[in-house]
Amino acid sequence: MLKIVKTSLALAALGLGFTGTAQADINDALANICTIVQANDKGELRKKIRLVESDYRLKLRDYYSGITCGGNSLIRTAILNNAVEAGTLLVKKMPKDDLSSPEDDGKTLQAWVSESGHQDSPIADVLAKRL
Repeated sequence: MLKIVKTSLALAALGLGFTGTAQADINDALANICTIVQANDKGELRKKIRLVESDYRLKLRDYYSGITCGGNSLIRTAILNNAVEAGTLLVKKMPKDDLSSPEDDGKTLQAWVSESGHQDSPIADVLAKRL
C-alpha cells in the first residue's frame, strides 16, 4: 500500500513538472508570430500554425485572443502593416463566430476597420466577404 502511495505522489509531481514546461514551450513556439505576420510571410505563418496544432493540439482560435502585437490582435497587425497574404490566411483560418465577436477593446474587427479608416484594405474585403 505504501508503495502505491509513493508511486502516485511521484507521478503527480512529474505531471506538475510537465505542465509548467508545456506552457513555456507553447509561449516559445508562438514567440515570433507577430514578426511573421508583420513580415507578411504566409508560408512561415502556415508552418507555425501547423506546428502548434500538431505539437500542442491547439487550433488558431484557441490561442488567437491571447496574442497581442503592440496591443493589437494578429489580424489588426496584418491590416496595419499591409500584410495581405498573412492577414488573408488568418481571416480564412478563424471561425466566422470568432471574427464577429468583440476583441479586448470591445470592438469587433469590422467596427475597428471602419473607425480606423482601413476600409480599402484587401484584408478588410476578405473579412467582409467571410462575414
